[in-house]
Amino acid sequence: MSSENEKSEGPGAGEAAEPEQLALIRETVRTAKVPRAKPRTWRGAALAKELPVARVVVNKGVLHLDQFFDYAVPEELDEAARPGVRVRVRFGAGAHKVRGGRREGGRLIDGFLIERRAESDYSGPLAALADVVSPEPVLGPELLGLARAVADRYAGSLADVLQLAVPPRNASAEKRPSPAPLPPPPAPPAGSWARYERGPAFLESLAGGGAPRAVWNALPGPHWAEEIARAVAATLASGRGALVVVPDGRAATRVDAALTGLLGEGRHALLTAEAGPEKRYAQWLTVSRGAVRAVVGTRAAMFAPVRDLGLVVIWDDGDSSHSELHAPQPHAREVLLLRAAHDHCAFLLGSTSCTVEAAQLVESGWARPLLAGRDQVRAAAPLVRTVGDTDLARDEAARAARLPTVAWQVVREGLKTGPVLVQVPRRGYVPRLACERCRTPARCRHCSGPLEAPEQQELRCGWCGRGAPDWHCEACGATRLRAQIVGARRTAEELGRAFPAVPVRTSGRDHVLDRVPGRPALVVSTPGAEPVADGGYAAALLLDGWAMLGRPDLRAGEEALRRWIDAAALVRGQGDGGTVVVVAEPTLRPVQALVRWDPVGHAQRELAERAELGFPPVSRMASVAGLPEALAAFLDGAELPPDAEILGPVPLPVTRPGGPRRPGDTPPGEQWERALVRVPPGSGAALATALKRAQASRLARGGGEPVRVRVDPPDIG
Repeated sequence: MSSENEKSEGPGAGEAAEPEQLALIRETVRTAKVPRAKPRTWRGAALAKELPVARVVVNKGVLHLDQFFDYAVPEELDEAARPGVRVRVRFGAGAHKVRGGRREGGRLIDGFLIERRAESDYSGPLAALADVVSPEPVLGPELLGLARAVADRYAGSLADVLQLAVPPRNASAEKRPSPAPLPPPPAPPAGSWARYERGPAFLESLAGGGAPRAVWNALPGPHWAEEIARAVAATLASGRGALVVVPDGRAATRVDAALTGLLGEGRHALLTAEAGPEKRYAQWLTVSRGAVRAVVGTRAAMFAPVRDLGLVVIWDDGDSSHSELHAPQPHAREVLLLRAAHDHCAFLLGSTSCTVEAAQLVESGWARPLLAGRDQVRAAAPLVRTVGDTDLARDEAARAARLPTVAWQVVREGLKTGPVLVQVPRRGYVPRLACERCRTPARCRHCSGPLEAPEQQELRCGWCGRGAPDWHCEACGATRLRAQIVGARRTAEELGRAFPAVPVRTSGRDHVLDRVPGRPALVVSTPGAEPVADGGYAAALLLDGWAMLGRPDLRAGEEALRRWIDAAALVRGQGDGGTVVVVAEPTLRPVQALVRWDPVGHAQRELAERAELGFPPVSRMASVAGLPEALAAFLDGAELPPDAEILGPVPLPVTRPGGPRRPGDTPPGEQWERALVRVPPGSGAALATALKRAQASRLARGGGEPVRVRVDPPDIG
């Protein structure tokens, strides 16, 4: 304590000062125009003189509360309470809790201010806005309209979509000003787009302010990122904005580098999770404020608020990373299609492969194909060789070792000039098993789950955990098993022993490589984790193709072909000695499409077959899952369209308690069932509306057992 304080504390000094201080505090509180006590109720505070009602969407993603709510605007918040800002409101106040003409009570919750109004549609007393969190308008009319359209399409709530569309606030990022926008760049030359028959015309249309819609089957090789950058540059030259969505951070980095090399710094923003919340929000703000008009990013960037949007691009739309895991689980392709329709902008769907959805866009006439001639395809694609069951049966080396003789020869020749890529479908040491004689998958007798032998231990079921010591094949009676797929680490060890003087590198979920040098090496990778090799791979081996094709899923053939082509596209062209060996039956349609390098033809035939069978994407489907009683009650109460067809229900795999869980797994130990609801074209919106109403009605009555609804599920078995 200082000497001054010691002197001031004489006898009776505290008693004299305390009443004066208390009187001063009481007088200050009495004369204050706006009460400051927290939690704020703004009791007795004057309201805004103009537009005293704020319409708010609250951050509460419950379907039966999917609506706007009106709040009174205190005069002190009048200036800050602008449309699009984040606000705090009291939610859940009862109508009986009214004091001074204002509703009070409830708990504080975040929300967005949609608009200011002169009057409210609600006739009762309103609660007041508690606070304006930030004066930064982050929810514009265009983004709000897009979020509403996505919520309606996927039977979800607007609040859930806004959680995906608007990133969390970072105060430090908001304080920093964004740079001034740069003038439009000049239109770029066609460059490698000249390899495509309509490529230069597509760029000219973009540069001229047009809105072409194209499905682009990209040639193999490293040029796809530069070609996307040229399309973005052509759009910027017209004074409009562009948005590019790619499946992962590695692809985003390549497009980012291509754009920087073509246009320089400061013309685009990179939105990926790897950037961290502060940097990513700062980049998002530069887009929202109009400082930059080009965005490259992963899945969440599909909602980026680009000004004057002129082009949306999605690369590799078949990648599962484009499917959002959080409610209402939209797909980036469908969101960009909605944006192209609402903003009347250009659309480009690109991939080295081709999905059935992409083929349908061309078949319907909504988009035009953007293809290269067969001479260009033959020049860019590697030579593809197949090794089928007949070849393996005659190959003594294949029965005794990991690879058939053809594959060993290709590896040995390829290592003379560069790295060799080896793709294996799974990672690790937990192989799924099949009959050695007929290759029928080994299944559990109790639940039909897949049998596995982790670390070479006893057989057990991967679903229910029961042992299977006396297993025999139900198809042929054999008792010997073989691993359907050998993991990446084990394959790397076997190849390392076979080629002791060659370095072996692995790329998978634990550690994904981005690039590898062009020196001789063996690169063992799982699908989707293949690194780019400087100068391209000399050869590639695609192992256990029959296991990828044997997945019990409607998209098994399409997905296998996509994975193969993505890996083979990293290999040098046939003229430079590039060779790909795929271990799969050569008569199968996906294998033939790979040999001919014709993913578009494969997708067109798949689309024709699905149209005959009424499968997606020709029809629209929704998945409804829950406990049997809850599922039956939900389907009985839902007012489905008259042309709806219910398939099932069927039991879902039981999640083992304590075991690893994936997104979408059922609660551990519970036996759920799933039903598929199918409608013909034109009834998709009616189906989404009916499911949303049924779910909202169930939740409003108290919910009960959970029921999961997903529109257009990517995996339907």
